[in-house]
Amino acid sequence: MGSIDRYIFRTTLASFAVVLVSLTGVIWITQALRGIDLMTSQGQTILTFLGITGLVIPALILIISPIALMISISHTLNKLATDSEIIVMNAAGYSPLRLFLPFFYATCVVSLIVAFIAAYLAPDGLRRIKQWDAEITADVLTNILQPGRFARLDQDLTIRIRERQPGGVLGGIFVDDRRDPKERSTIIADRGTILRNDSGSYLVLEDGHLGRFEAGKREPVLVAFRSYAFDMSQFSNRGRDVSLGIRERYLWELLSPPPDDPVFKQLPGQFRAELHDRFLSPIYPFAFSVLTFAFLGTPRTTRQSRGFAITCAVLTVFGLRMAGFACSVLTVKTPSAALVQYLMLVTATAAGMFIIVRGIVIDAPASLVEAINRTVEGMTRLFGRPATA
Repeated sequence: MGSIDRYIFRTTLASFAVVLVSLTGVIWITQALRGIDLMTSQGQTILTFLGITGLVIPALILIISPIALMISISHTLNKLATDSEIIVMNAAGYSPLRLFLPFFYATCVVSLIVAFIAAYLAPDGLRRIKQWDAEITADVLTNILQPGRFARLDQDLTIRIRERQPGGVLGGIFVDDRRDPKERSTIIADRGTILRNDSGSYLVLEDGHLGRFEAGKREPVLVAFRSYAFDMSQFSNRGRDVSLGIRERYLWELLSPPPDDPVFKQLPGQFRAELHDRFLSPIYPFAFSVLTFAFLGTPRTTRQSRGFAITCAVLTVFGLRMAGFACSVLTVKTPSAALVQYLMLVTATAAGMFIIVRGIVIDAPASLVEAINRTVEGMTRLFGRPATA
């Protein structure tokens, strides 16, 4: 690349990085707020919260990258046009196709990043989230049972502890168990400890009372005990394999899933749709960059408005992405919808390249400009202030 190409290449990638970080940060904050219960209800630290919510960032980058590239190319072209650099380069013999080369190189870098994220990084982050969440759930007796709080471990099971004492002893334990429709059990114990062995997890209660209210009987059954083991094994995932969803699979796992995979047997259409989405992810940056340059890359003087071209570029890219999402949904039940999505991207890219090669200037029709001007003049006369004497 020459000096001009390097200048445009660096400017585009620098703008892309700024836009990508900004958009990803905003969307990540909205997603992270949904997981705030990790610290409130499950007693996790801020580092655990940031770690789990941060693992979703690659999946966000996968979607945001083509949009950030479009914005960065628009910004770079607008900067070049404002400084009349496109006009000067065109006068020096730079054709629109030649000017597009540094943007193409920048697109290749973005596409390679997106391909790596789609094939490995995004699914790896999502499966780490699931494994981390399983570990948190496995340690439910330690993390969810917080002093002074009623922790609902199940729809009909509530546990509260008064305090945590040295040595892992829990003080002042209350248990309300309604899981059996035929009876309700209420347990109050002075203290208890957590016991884990090969047979499961237990909350060993000491010096307490057990009240059992059986259906159809008016009087409860009250029992005083010195030691009582309350089974908590069903709330522990320790030792159980984490079942991976479709989005947590690597690209090569989607290409050749095991024939006996229960998820693949149950949802083959979603496997197919996810596989095509992974293949199409690196193609979207090329389509977006070509379309954006086709609308904004042709030489214009500073007197010519670029508002119509920018609006057309945004609407075209937005429509192409929305159509892609629709095709992804349809691919689950209709395999031919994936082919439509490929053809759509190829057609859009080919149309954009045709405009670039021919140097076609996309501008608002004269009739539309006149109509807008008349409307603006009419609004000015209607709402304008009368001249003061």
